Amino acid sequence: MHTELSVNVNKIAWLRNARNGNEPNVGSACTKIIKAGAAGITVHPRPDQRHIRPDDVYELSTITTSFNVVYNIEGNPTTGPQRNGYPGFMNLVRDTRPTQCTLVPDESSQLTSDHGWDLRESKNMETVSYYVNELHELGCRVSIFVDADPEIVKLAHHTKTDRIELFTGPWATAVANGGINGSGATQWLAKYVEAGGAAHELGIGVNAGHDLNLHNVAEFCRAVNVAEVSIGHALIADALDHGLEPVVQKYLDTIRHGCELRDRGSGRT
Repeated sequence: MHTELSVNVNKIAWLRNARNGNEPNVGSACTKIIKAGAAGITVHPRPDQRHIRPDDVYELSTITTSFNVVYNIEGNPTTGPQRNGYPGFMNLVRDTRPTQCTLVPDESSQLTSDHGWDLRESKNMETVSYYVNELHELGCRVSIFVDADPEIVKLAHHTKTDRIELFTGPWATAVANGGINGSGATQWLAKYVEAGGAAHELGIGVNAGHDLNLHNVAEFCRAVNVAEVSIGHALIADALDHGLEPVVQKYLDTIRHGCELRDRGSGRT
């Protein structure tokens, strides 16, 4: 199975917001990303509006629809309206009805996503199941952000989610600290292989995201049968060296290489 690339454009919006203008233009950047071959666009509209803003969510809905690519909105579904004009996460989703909605258990104060849903807690299970049902009624594909834990994956099956998104932060940190063939990276990758395998056995699709980059994404895609990777920070940083459209191509080539290795039999799930 080929792994698709969804580009998270939060950092483009973050740079724009630093000067309170419209440069770089998020819509124009997304158009370039899509034309370069990305299969989707991801946004994570946080309640403090430090990067993606509600107006961006609506504009990018129109752009992704016109190009017929996947629009993925991720965030905490329990985040309601804020005094700063943020309308609430689910209100944005209800208005735009994206292709995919990824549920993430972020607190408002978090710098970035750093853990998945612990579905062993009944409150989390009830919350996620409730919103999965509503999102299905809206016509959205649903993904749940989870850690590499087969027990959590099996519990995710009971929420009726379509996919899980594996939080790849620990894998990326292990690679950065000890190398892609180091013992830490090898041990973590085995956990992702097991979790991904558990998902596929239950008929759940597998996405992955967080700190994936040109150095580690091919190996991850080689080992784990992933439908979609979401990459933002590293890709935008690499674009400073290579340009936005060429770097999207670099990521697509790197992901494709990992998938080819997997298809030849060197993958493990």
